[in-house]
Amino acid sequence: MEVILLERISRLGQMGDVVKVKDGFGRNFLLPQGKALRANEANKKKFEGQRAQLEARNLERRSEAQKIADKLDGKTFIVVRSAGETGQLYGSVSTRDIAELLTAEGFTVARNQVELNQPIKSIGLTNIAIALHAEVEVTITLNIARSAEEAERQAKGETLTSAEAIYGDDINENARPDAFFDPREAEDGEDAEG
Repeated sequence: MEVILLERISRLGQMGDVVKVKDGFGRNFLLPQGKALRANEANKKKFEGQRAQLEARNLERRSEAQKIADKLDGKTFIVVRSAGETGQLYGSVSTRDIAELLTAEGFTVARNQVELNQPIKSIGLTNIAIALHAEVEVTITLNIARSAEEAERQAKGETLTSAEAIYGDDINENARPDAFFDPREAEDGEDAEG
């Protein structure tokens, strides 16, 4: 199906471009949401008549997105979640969680604007891209930790998944992984078997 784009769509084209898309994408997404028109002579004339109006609307949306971007870009947000000793979360942080966090902080962001390939499943600092508009993208940092104190330590650069970070200075020397396992013994054992 060929369509005329009524706004810039990432990975597809600019406003006014005639592009070929799969029938389902055009019929179920682009056409119902008013992002495109079917490419025929009548719609091409209709688009040319509305072009100035569409460009003005796009410019207005872009300026609104830019205002939000100026306030949001580079900010760090703390997410407190329960996690195991290795830093694996019990659950995950998804696009919905990020959108709700930003909305609670006073920024209007929908979950489809959060660009996250897969849910976050471990503690740490993670950079997240947010597409506020097709032409405006910002990056925020999520500080995912087990508590607010851990988030502060993590922000200073500490690694919270090591035994020292979890147990502090009072760690039992016999509990260290290298006390359980001597790599030289494993090499000797393999030679004896083979």
